[in-house]
Amino acid sequence: MSNIWRPTCSLEQLRARAAMLADIRRFFADRQVLEVETPLLCGATGTDPQLHFFRSQFDFPPQSRDLFLQTSPEFAMKRLLAAGSGCIYQICKAFRNGEAGRYHNPEFTILEWYRVGFDMKQLMAEVGELLLSLFSAARPDLAIECSSYREVFVARTGLDPLVFDLSGYRAFAAAHGACEAGELCGDDHSLWLDFIFSLYVQPALIGDRVHLIHGYPAIQSSLARIDADDARLSQRFEVFVDGVELGNGFYELTDADEQERRFDREIAYRSSQELPVVNKDQRFLAALREGVPDCSGVALGLDRLLMLLTDCKAIDQVLAFPVAHA
Repeated sequence: MSNIWRPTCSLEQLRARAAMLADIRRFFADRQVLEVETPLLCGATGTDPQLHFFRSQFDFPPQSRDLFLQTSPEFAMKRLLAAGSGCIYQICKAFRNGEAGRYHNPEFTILEWYRVGFDMKQLMAEVGELLLSLFSAARPDLAIECSSYREVFVARTGLDPLVFDLSGYRAFAAAHGACEAGELCGDDHSLWLDFIFSLYVQPALIGDRVHLIHGYPAIQSSLARIDADDARLSQRFEVFVDGVELGNGFYELTDADEQERRFDREIAYRSSQELPVVNKDQRFLAALREGVPDCSGVALGLDRLLMLLTDCKAIDQVLAFPVAHA
């Protein structure tokens, strides 16, 4: 019991984290991107059924109300964009309930930024520049590789992710010993894609590459715009190094009516699955109606990034006090 107070990471890891944060801040200062800070405890949260949140009770007599630890600073940052902030970034904590493991801690550090006037490809290029600069000392041979979601999915599975083929998905899962997939995914196309991609495609995104995977199916559009040339695709990308997902980016949806329709669909799905009830973030929707500028945004997980920068095998090795030990 005498050592229970000690951090789980080394002092060298603390120094590595400080150096990484300094390098990130220098990167954005050189590009005149403004650092901002927004609340972590808010009156609303996202409606995405895949994200599980922490709810807290704010007691202020004679009233009390629910507050939520944010799964991302996105909504508040877009309110700043609508207020005329220009290009912004934030380094902060984010929270996701029910997530713990080698790459997951319920509380984690996130880097999120928004570039006004950038399309998805421009932001992908900047993500690549940032990561190559951070890895320049540890892995100077690292290079950028851009691929479409459909391209890598077909190459690894022989299945077309844009066409819902339930029998094909079931057969693929059974052939790979994942007979439980049918029960887990049912007839939900998006769940099948998540299942197959994470187990059979993502592990192949390795080598001396920063893999930027773009053009996710529209059914996984989240907060991204639908591709103007192909309605089956969204303007969304993800970032992988050594098979580890580091980030998720969008050419941001700025249509308030479309965003509200997506919220309504997600809330209805939550209800059908008996998931915790959430309300739409009305302040965020009001900001969209006022006018969020044309922009692209991305969030990177900094704890996972630090794991890769320092060759650590588990997230506990880069955190001073993981939740399990706090």
